[in-house]
Amino acid sequence: MVTRTAPLPLAATPPRRRSFAWKAWLTFGLLILGAAVMLMPFLWMISTSLKPEGAVLALPPRLVPESPTLQAYRDVAQSFPLWRALGNSALVAVLTTLGQLVVASTSGYAFARFHFRGRDALFSLILATLMVPFAVTMTPLFIIVKTLGWTNSLLGLIVPAMFSAFGIFLMRQFFLSLPKELEEAATLDGCSTFGTFARVMLPLSGPALATLGVFAFMASWNNFLWPLLIVSDQNLMTLPLALATLQGVYPGQTQWNLIMAGAVVSVLPMILVFLLAQRWVVAGMTAGSVKG
Repeated sequence: MVTRTAPLPLAATPPRRRSFAWKAWLTFGLLILGAAVMLMPFLWMISTSLKPEGAVLALPPRLVPESPTLQAYRDVAQSFPLWRALGNSALVAVLTTLGQLVVASTSGYAFARFHFRGRDALFSLILATLMVPFAVTMTPLFIIVKTLGWTNSLLGLIVPAMFSAFGIFLMRQFFLSLPKELEEAATLDGCSTFGTFARVMLPLSGPALATLGVFAFMASWNNFLWPLLIVSDQNLMTLPLALATLQGVYPGQTQWNLIMAGAVVSVLPMILVFLLAQRWVVAGMTAGSVKG
C-alpha cells in the first residue's frame, strides 16, 4: 500500500526589501535638480531673447514672457550680416574639424604603431604643450601667421587650429587599445601600411573620431580670441566676433534681448551637432571601459 505524504507548505516568501528604495529616489531627485541647474541659464537666455525691450529688466523677473516677440531676432539680422557670419563660422569650423581629424588620426597612428628614434620624447613634448596656456603661444603664433601673409584670410583662421595635442593624444590612446592582430591579418592579406590604416583602423576608430570631431567643432565655433587677432575685415568675421559688436550697436545702453537672441543663434548649431553625434560620443567615451 502506497502512502501519500502531504506536500509541505511553501515557505512564505520574505517581503521585498525596500530599504534601499529611498536611495534610488534620492539619486533621481538629485539628477533632476542637476539637470534643472544646467538648463536654467539656457532657458533664461531663450526667455530674454523673446522679451520686448522694456520687459528685460522688469521686476520681478519672469521666466515666461508675457508678450513674447521675435523682434530681437529680426534686429540681430539687421544689425550686422548675420548669415555671412554664420557661413564663415560654419566654413571655418567644418574645415578645422576635418583637418584636425586627419592630422590627429595619422599622427596618433604613427605614435601608436611605428617605432622610430625619439618617438617617446617627441610625444612627451607634444603632451607638454597641453600645459602651456594659449596666451603664451599667442604672440609667436601671430608672428608666424603674419610672416606667412595669412592675416585677414581664412587660412589664418583654419590652419593653426588644425593641429591639436589633445587630438593626437586621444587618437594614439584609442589606436593602442585596438589589437595588433587586425593589422597583422591585413598585412598577410597583402594590405600596405596605408591600406591597413585606411581600410581597417579608421573604420574601427569611428567613436574616437566622432568624439574628437565634436570637441574640435565646438572649440572652433566658440573661438573668439584668435579671430579677434587675425581678422579685421567684416566680411571674414565669425559669429562670436560679430556678436561682440552687438554691445556697441546702441551707444550708452546694452540691449540684452538682442545679445541673448544672438547667443541662441550661436548655440543652436552646436546642439544640433552634438545630438547628431551623441551615440558616437558616448561610445567613444566608454570604449575600453568594459572588457569583452
